[in-house]
Amino acid sequence: MTTVDDSDRSMMKTNLELIGREKINDLEAVLSFVGHYEEQGFHRVPDNCPAEFTWDYDKGAKPQLDKLYEKAKKAQWNGQTDLDWSIEVDLEKVVMNNAEANQDQMLWGQADLSGTVLDSWGDKEWLIFGVENQNWLLSQFMHGEQGALLCTAKIVETVPWIDAKYYAATQVMDEARHVEVFSKYLDTKLSGHYPMNGHLGLLLDDIVSDSRWDMTYLGMQIMVEGLALAAFGFIHSMTTEPLLKQMLRYVMADEARHVAFGVLSLQEYYLELSAAELRERQEFAFEAAIRMKDRLIMQEVWERLEVPTADVVKVYSQAPDRDDFQILLFSKIVPNLRKLGLLDAADGWLREKFTDMGVIAFEHLTDSTEEEDAFADGSPVERQVV
Repeated sequence: MTTVDDSDRSMMKTNLELIGREKINDLEAVLSFVGHYEEQGFHRVPDNCPAEFTWDYDKGAKPQLDKLYEKAKKAQWNGQTDLDWSIEVDLEKVVMNNAEANQDQMLWGQADLSGTVLDSWGDKEWLIFGVENQNWLLSQFMHGEQGALLCTAKIVETVPWIDAKYYAATQVMDEARHVEVFSKYLDTKLSGHYPMNGHLGLLLDDIVSDSRWDMTYLGMQIMVEGLALAAFGFIHSMTTEPLLKQMLRYVMADEARHVAFGVLSLQEYYLELSAAELRERQEFAFEAAIRMKDRLIMQEVWERLEVPTADVVKVYSQAPDRDDFQILLFSKIVPNLRKLGLLDAADGWLREKFTDMGVIAFEHLTDSTEEEDAFADGSPVERQVV
């Protein structure tokens, strides 16, 4: 374990400094921040990270990254032709089928709705909520994939090794394809877009604006992509809609390589960092974990449906399945941070934080360098996976 001396301890940041509030589970504070589209139609983030040329063109100097690169070249797929876009999607029927197939997984099944507007909702209102939830969820996937597109292009510029630049270039193509298919699905199969969730936007701004190349890796490849991989797997297992199921399976195969890329790239580098530098990475990982946990409350949906904040707070604080669902989404992140040595570095600060969050039990699950998809032969199309 890398230890922190007294001078470093005096610089330890509080929850207020890291996430803007003292209590992690302050639902009113979480719900108060809602994402909206900017009037100008775009969002611009300053990025002062220096691009780096390397004169070492020796391909294969980092064998595991080279292996990942070779697999990535074989695993490209075409979002226009490899997915069956002729499949008709009746969104209301999909919502009802999903609810029937996953009743034991439904968040609201055992929640006490008394005293809230939700208590007066009938089948029609819950159906509208289900439709909006689908629109919101796929919108966040799409926005997150654009964030990954920007960050991976940045990695190509900034990472110092040629093998990493080669692999990152394949991920740029992957992320462009993911943005394309999620956008097309939203436009042609669902019934509307949502803006980026406010908490996700804060995190992506932090990742893009940080000048250190390894922070781009940590924020995007480990944290955002790790949670996305778990989320895609969860939705893939629950949805009854065949086109979405196929699309998510293809995307998941790509994402497994992306997270493995982050772990393989950072392992060696983090061995060189001081305790103070590792503490900065731990704090960044903790902040990212909280931002992603906060976004799962779907603030934008509740605002659109005009549900009072007090009602949402009451229901979420009682919903028995909420924490289990949120914790499940960290099943890919915690083992990867353990693999990187970040759980126990600097006196085990991040281990304590994740223990408080209730996610530390995931640390011994399979990390992403051992994911079957990460080094699988051939593309998901060739393997006909579903």
